[in-house]
Amino acid sequence: MTSSRFYRPSRGDDVYLTSSPIDLAALLLEARASDGALALFVGVVRNENDGRETIEIEYQAYGPMAESEMEKIAGALSREWPTTRVRMLHRTGRLRIGEASVAIAATSPHRADAFAACRAAIDRIKTTVPIWKKEFHPDGSSDWVDPTKSGDRVIR
Repeated sequence: MTSSRFYRPSRGDDVYLTSSPIDLAALLLEARASDGALALFVGVVRNENDGRETIEIEYQAYGPMAESEMEKIAGALSREWPTTRVRMLHRTGRLRIGEASVAIAATSPHRADAFAACRAAIDRIKTTVPIWKKEFHPDGSSDWVDPTKSGDRVIR
């Protein structure tokens, strides 16, 4: 159900799913000579949700559809902020507390555009990309979480 291929849309931005750890240091090297800003968002696995302790999570995705949706997001961001480049990476598989699950790097000549594109990218990924999250708890139970709701909501 997961894809680890490196997806390269026609714009040249990197948009993909990976089962490997996200290389955050590499994202910090994304800026071009013309860029004055690099906005970086990193989502990390936290130890609780909705008041319930979490010990690890698992992300599952329908790879081709998820990457297609991410490409659509990248295209829309390119039209809205033409001088801004956005790289979107999302993990799949089992992740431990503190691991990076998603990273967005937006580079632009100006900080306002980088911040805006970065925020738009993560908000749109959360609401439109078919990626599912399952939380595991210390008592051995688990819950699927609906990532499209405001905040993470457990599906019981």
